[in-house]
Amino acid sequence: MNILFTSAECAPFFKTGGLGDVAFALPKELAKKGAKLAVVLPYFTKMPETFKARCEAFADFYVEVGWRHQVCSVKRLIMKDITYYFIENAYYFDRETLYGYEDDGERFAFFSLAIIEMLNKLESIPDIIHVNDFHTAMIPFLLKEKYQSVKAYQPIKSILTIHNIEFQGAYSRELLSDYFGMDPVLYKNEFNESLNYLKAGILYADRVNTVSPSYAEEIKTPEYGFGLDEVLRLEQAKLSGILNGIDYELNDPKSDQTIPAKFSIEDLAGKKANKQVLQKKLGLSAHENVPLIGIVSRLTNQKGFQLVVDSLTKLLDKEIQFAILGTGDAEIEHSLTAFSKRYPDKFKAVITFDVALAQLIYAGSDLFMMPSLTEPCGLSQMIAMRYGTLPIVHEVGGLKDTVIPFNPITKEGTGFGFSAVRFEDLLSSTNLAIDLYQHDQETWQQLMKAAMRKDFSWEKSGQLYLEVYRKLLQLS
Repeated sequence: MNILFTSAECAPFFKTGGLGDVAFALPKELAKKGAKLAVVLPYFTKMPETFKARCEAFADFYVEVGWRHQVCSVKRLIMKDITYYFIENAYYFDRETLYGYEDDGERFAFFSLAIIEMLNKLESIPDIIHVNDFHTAMIPFLLKEKYQSVKAYQPIKSILTIHNIEFQGAYSRELLSDYFGMDPVLYKNEFNESLNYLKAGILYADRVNTVSPSYAEEIKTPEYGFGLDEVLRLEQAKLSGILNGIDYELNDPKSDQTIPAKFSIEDLAGKKANKQVLQKKLGLSAHENVPLIGIVSRLTNQKGFQLVVDSLTKLLDKEIQFAILGTGDAEIEHSLTAFSKRYPDKFKAVITFDVALAQLIYAGSDLFMMPSLTEPCGLSQMIAMRYGTLPIVHEVGGLKDTVIPFNPITKEGTGFGFSAVRFEDLLSSTNLAIDLYQHDQETWQQLMKAAMRKDFSWEKSGQLYLEVYRKLLQLS
């Protein structure tokens, strides 16, 4: 089968979060399983020069973005059996960051239209186009409504993956004409007076999936659907959840070149060594028997940081340490920085983005706190478990699907959980973890090993995606 995977970001070229990791790891796994795979991305000019130098010219054409006659160049790079195509237009993609501009609707309208125009330049038309989030969610709609007369495109099947339903690409209905040259009157019922890229994808894609089974159920409710729960209930027959994986080649405590000491389930000595290095690096007291809680995250309320801030005073009265890495809301950054100054031996917040430090936190911490209010899947808790670091999570979305909360009666689990969005519940769960660490190391070691044995590789999830693709092609 011939699959074209479309995304607005992809590691190692450029990324802002989990979508970039998935866009790299999933195609790689599918290619291993024999699928013919190509990935198409914007040519963001902030891409590292080492990759730019490897790109070759592939095609040039014009794209009609409504009344705009825009030039488009396509570059190609082949890496590890996958062909990457980059849609180039300096007006849209020569920016400091990937997203967050007033003209994002126009930018990704161009991107979606350019992908479709590129199809007839390829050696063969793809059997399936896999679109991701709102950035490319208009492609199934465009194929069926704007390009329906192109015979070569008619057999193409489409699947939309929703990585985060909060970001939908919602705009004025008149922009359907302004961006896509289509009469908005014809599509009023579908868009309910507004143009919503993600909603269009849900309605027009042949299959829709999210990045965890629990999130697939949650987004059908008003609490988590962000206004799209009604249409998701309408289209629930084609909705499913497939859990994301993590890259086991990059995240392996036995071979990770970014951490000071390697370790494994059979020999955990390196785990302690990494903790010592982390404590020294951050200026924390070098206490082996004090539980160290790590956090690598965007510092936002959605990630549960109001709960964290509200809990810190009581937690820091205990024998405990924190290592926090990330950037986000200015008020939260300020609060965490203040705690760093107040408790220099016990608390350190590093307000930046540092890949190497993130790996050291995963490898050197005892616990990993992730109290997100919503979490479609989450990768950090899986990486943490891979390194024997037990997560403390809000039992929602992918966190619920990946972390087994510790049961004090059976003494089983792979982490600690709480279900209500209250700082008291986060405190209770954290206190349980601290108490277990300090008074029952035998059980703690068992939990660590159980967490490290969990299989979060892409092998299983990749197979589930292949099954979805095959079912789509059987329907044609």
